[in-house]
This record gives sequence, C-alpha cells and structure tokens, in this order.
Amino acid sequence: MKKIYPLTDGGLRNIWLANGFKLEKGPYGKAVTIEDQAGLTMAICKALAMKPAHLTGTEFRYIRQSMLLSQKSLGIQFGVTEQAVAKWEKTGKLPKYADSLIRVFFIAHSDGHEKVRNLVNAMNQTEQVIHLIMKETSKGWSYSEEIKVKKRSLEKTI
Repeated sequence: MKKIYPLTDGGLRNIWLANGFKLEKGPYGKAVTIEDQAGLTMAICKALAMKPAHLTGTEFRYIRQSMLLSQKSLGIQFGVTEQAVAKWEKTGKLPKYADSLIRVFFIAHSDGHEKVRNLVNAMNQTEQVIHLIMKETSKGWSYSEEIKVKKRSLEKTI
C-alpha cells in the first residue's frame, strides 16, 4: 500500500496527498515532486473554501495568495490595514466577514465569474504603478510602451 504524504505547502498542516506525487532521493535527502501543482493548489483552495469550520489564519493566507492578492490590496477592499490582515493570518482570529468574503471571492473567481475576476484583477492592480516610456521622434514625443511594476519593487529601485 502506498503511503500518503503530508503536504506542508504554505504552512498548511491538515492536507494529505493520497497520490499525484513522487518521493525521490535528492542530494540533500528526500525530495518530493508534485504532479500538476497548479491543479492541486486550486483543489486545496476549493476544499478550504467549502469546509464548514472557520478558516485558520494559514488557510486564509493560502487562499489569498492563490489569487495573488497582497495583504495590502485585500486590506483596502476589506476596509482595514495590511497589518490587520497580517494579524488575522498570524493569530488565526479572523472576523466572520473576512472568513466569508475570502471564500466567496475565491469560489466566484475560480468558477470564472467575470465580475468577480475583474474585481480580483482590480485588487491586484492597486499595488501596480504603470511606467510609460516616452520617446522623442522627429515628429515630437510619442508613447512607446508601458511597464507594470509592483509598488514595493519600485520603492526599492528609487
């Protein structure tokens, strides 16, 4: 009988894989290869979103990160600071509305609900700065291209 494997991805402690993985010996010890990591992440998030008990802080963070949302952008949408979101994730003391909303966002987003996808995309955009590259030509200045950069990345380069 094949062993099940405890998945600790993202700090989760309650996920076990029955298959879809390979255990191999690597140069530094045991190595695990997971088949279809993106599909597994989606399945874990769906299972977490549908579980009857409250989400833990780690589970909340896992779902948030699967949608590529920062603590700051989620906090803006929830009307709280990024420190509040960080505290929820660290302590596991989520307000009931945050627990419910992250589940609704994820399920609608993953089911392809266009308005929710657009909302999640807009939430991701709140932390991007668009740089326009302007070039002077014989006919005057013109727009060349745009580069989207996360605000944190921009702050490091300035």
